[in-house]
Amino acid sequence: MSEAKTVAIIGAASTVLLSFFFVAILVRWNPGTEAPAEVNLLRWKTGRVISGRAFRFIARLFAVGALIVIVVAGMFGEQIPTRNLAPTAIWIAWWVGFSYLSAFVGNIWCVINPWAALFEWYEESFSIQSARRGARIGWPKTLGVWPATGLFIAFAWIELVWDGRSIPSRLAWLAIGFSAITWMGMLLFGRNTWLRYGDPFALAFSVLARFAPTEMRVATCVVDTRARAANGSVSTIDRGEPVDCDCYYRAAESKRRWILRAPGAGLLHTKNVTPSLVVFVIVMLSTVTFDGLMATPLWQRIENGLFEGLPILGDSRLTIINSLGLLSFCTIFIAVYRVVATLVANASQKSMTVDTASRAFVLTLVPIAIAYLVAHYSSYFLIQGQLLIRLASDPFGFGWNIFGSAHFRPDIEIVGARFVWYTSLFAIVLGHVVAISLAHIIALRNVDDPRLAIRSQIPMLVLMIAYTMMSLWIIAQPIVE
Repeated sequence: MSEAKTVAIIGAASTVLLSFFFVAILVRWNPGTEAPAEVNLLRWKTGRVISGRAFRFIARLFAVGALIVIVVAGMFGEQIPTRNLAPTAIWIAWWVGFSYLSAFVGNIWCVINPWAALFEWYEESFSIQSARRGARIGWPKTLGVWPATGLFIAFAWIELVWDGRSIPSRLAWLAIGFSAITWMGMLLFGRNTWLRYGDPFALAFSVLARFAPTEMRVATCVVDTRARAANGSVSTIDRGEPVDCDCYYRAAESKRRWILRAPGAGLLHTKNVTPSLVVFVIVMLSTVTFDGLMATPLWQRIENGLFEGLPILGDSRLTIINSLGLLSFCTIFIAVYRVVATLVANASQKSMTVDTASRAFVLTLVPIAIAYLVAHYSSYFLIQGQLLIRLASDPFGFGWNIFGSAHFRPDIEIVGARFVWYTSLFAIVLGHVVAISLAHIIALRNVDDPRLAIRSQIPMLVLMIAYTMMSLWIIAQPIVE
């Protein structure tokens, strides 16, 4: 790593440190902890059209058609990854693309989710009464989002470890398998309940969308009454709380709100954060960080050393090593966050318990996860994403040229190393500064004494400075993968 990058990493960490004192001084001058003013986009006709049922129906038709084309292309198309639509569409357009859209626009996945659309159309086609659309089995309150967390770890393993992740036919079978799990979950527990607690991608995109500048709300909404009653929770959603799309589109137009707000304001709603959601957020952060670590010379040396030292594992040792690395990384992140939450609780002088601190501050890590998504995937998205222009004309690799773009050649020089480095530096520093600001607001809401609230943030500050330096160190390493 060059001396200039070393200086930049130290400077970035110093910026995060200085931002802590700046926010602390600002809070002393203006101790208000309320969210900034919001604007209802439905005041304008354009907003009403975009968020209307007709627009959603067209978007869902497109999403369902895209899902079908991707699966068929994976099953029957050319199996060279760069000549088949499935790998590029799944890893770039869907996973990275919708992560960006969720964070910087809003929860668009909630609007167009093709699996939810197909299941809803199935219910409507067979005239299933509203009462029967609820849960056949009540979702246990203690289960939380643990199923979604487990499925997300499985997805991360597929993305980072599994050697079949770029083979179109295997991706198609995975999509079919995920469809079966999703529709079975919706059938047993209710569509909205499964999307809220069991679907890893609906949950992941909704967590990222808490940072977004837009949010759907309704004045009052009743959703999944039977499932909620089984959980012992209320059956209405009050004004100001995020809602799912089904609730929004079933509400009367007079009760709908499509809010434009300050980025990150949605992360201040921590009332319904559960211990399982805490783990889910930490797992999201740890998996994307491990993805970056795997491409560094350090991990290559660790991998090679273990590979040579563990011949007893046979031909599967590389998979086992990376699998254990992924699980270890998640475990370490969870343990470190728990320690920090304990230190925050102790520093608050019993104003917060460890569990309260853990649940209160975990969403402040979401801007950091988004910053790392930008830093780690931006060049991949901009360069590899250009393949979609060619694959749109020839999704199966059969030599078609539907839109006249089959011979398009991606421009690999669209972004340079300098652009990637400075974009990563800016994104990571900004993400940590936003996280510190949100943590201060949440601390003031939970600790009455402003001085004590600031003191309780020191453990979080140390964590964020350390993570800033680690993130930039990973980005600065030469890519070996």
